[in-house]
Amino acid sequence: MDFDQLHAFLEIVRLKSFSKAAKTCFRTQPAISAQIRQVEQELDTQLFERCGNRISLTAAGKIFAGYAQKILDTKRAALDAVRELERVPRGEVMIAANEATCVNVLPRVFSTYKSQFPHVQLQVIRSYGSTIVEAVLDNSVDFGITHLPVRERRLQTAQIYTDDIRLLVPPSHPLAGLESVSAEQVVSYPLLLPKRGRTRTRIDEYLDLYDDDMNVSMELESSEMIKQFIIAGLGVGFMAVTNAKSEIGRGDLVAVPLAPLPMIRTLGLIYRKDKAFSRPALAFIRIVAEFAAEEPAIVETAVLGPRKATKIS
Repeated sequence: MDFDQLHAFLEIVRLKSFSKAAKTCFRTQPAISAQIRQVEQELDTQLFERCGNRISLTAAGKIFAGYAQKILDTKRAALDAVRELERVPRGEVMIAANEATCVNVLPRVFSTYKSQFPHVQLQVIRSYGSTIVEAVLDNSVDFGITHLPVRERRLQTAQIYTDDIRLLVPPSHPLAGLESVSAEQVVSYPLLLPKRGRTRTRIDEYLDLYDDDMNVSMELESSEMIKQFIIAGLGVGFMAVTNAKSEIGRGDLVAVPLAPLPMIRTLGLIYRKDKAFSRPALAFIRIVAEFAAEEPAIVETAVLGPRKATKIS
């Protein structure tokens, strides 16, 4: 049984005539009669009673007519909903990212997206490091925003933002006036470190040679806590400059470059290569790409403070 058969059946019911229904369905009368016979065979019952040139519905036909109409109405509603979705996209796009990235890097992306797709809900799932990659791989989110590189053949990656990780200290700290600071100098002071994530891994690698001399004062869950505790004089810590731009700009913190080489942070958009994306999801990729193209290749002096801006591309 198909939609065409149901339509033919309801036309016969509406017009009370096989011949008239044949004309409105652009079929021959024998073709319409054959369609009704197929439906009756599938239902194993008679739908019409024929008396001369007149036809009427049987009891089964009356019941079936109600359901046939509901089926076609549902089909029409489904088509209208899909067409409306193309005209005014709806639904949701799910993104896994850490809180600092959402707060300090992505607001313009989210704002631009919502202005273009106000009826699409952006769902941000707070995640860290490898859990972002896992969430994308198991399809629990559409996109992840995480540190690059990500070495996973099933994922597509696109670089969207770059800055560098520096040592944050209060303005009065002995290290605040240095042009750069080494790992050996850093471990002389109490350290406030992120509890987990890619940045923590890189900090551990940077300080590895001086592991025995390290004084980890606290391991903290959020970048906001780290910043506030550094300002309060409880220790020094490492952070991407973008995540502390407000505090650096106000003079509450100083970002000291690391030596002998800078610690570059590159953020990227990741998603499954084999995923079939909706129109709203494809639009998110486009808007992120536009954001990445507009980002300057140099971290501005306003972010870093009075030191010379450092090229990071």
